Amino acid sequence: MDDPIRILGIDPGSRITGYGIIDSNGAVSRHVASGCLRLGAGEFSERLREIFLRIGDLVSEYAPNHLAIEQVFVHKNADSALKLGHARAAAICATFSGGAVFHEYAAREVKQAVVGSGGAEKHQIQHMVKEILTLESTPVSDEADALAVALCHAHSFRLQTGITSLTSAPRRSTRRSSWRKFAG
Repeated sequence: MDDPIRILGIDPGSRITGYGIIDSNGAVSRHVASGCLRLGAGEFSERLREIFLRIGDLVSEYAPNHLAIEQVFVHKNADSALKLGHARAAAICATFSGGAVFHEYAAREVKQAVVGSGGAEKHQIQHMVKEILTLESTPVSDEADALAVALCHAHSFRLQTGITSLTSAPRRSTRRSSWRKFAG
C-alpha cells in the first residue's frame, strides 16, 4: 500500500463508543483494530472520563494521523443529543495529544460513502464494512459505524488529495497549439 494514512474512526456514545482503526491510501484500506468501549450505566461523568482515557490509550498505541468522527444528529430528544455531544467531545479531546487531524462527517455522508445510499440501514453498513475490509466476521453495529466513518474519511481524503494534486500539478507544456492542427 503506497503512502497510507492511519485513521481512527469513532462512533461516540455515552454507553457504548465504537472505534475503528484503518490504514488507507484512499484506494485500498486495511483493518488494523476495532471494537467497542462498553461503559455501562455508571455516573455520566465517570463514563466521559473512561471515554477520554480509553481513546487516549488507543491514540498512544496506534498513533493515528487522522481522526474521523460522526457529527451529532438531533432528532427529537435534546437531552440525548447533549449527552452524545459530551461523549463526542471527550473522544475528540483524547486525540489532541497525538496530533491527529480532525475531520467530521454527517451520518448520510458516511452511509453514502460506504453503502452507496444515504438512507442505508445498520445491517447494510455492517455488511459493506465486512466486505470492504475483508473481515472474517461481521462487526457489531457500533464497531461497524466507527469503521464506516474511517472508510468515509479515507475516500474523502483521497478525493481531496487528488483534487489538490491535480490543481497544483505543473502543466505539461507551455506552448499553445491550435485545435485546427488536430481537426484536419
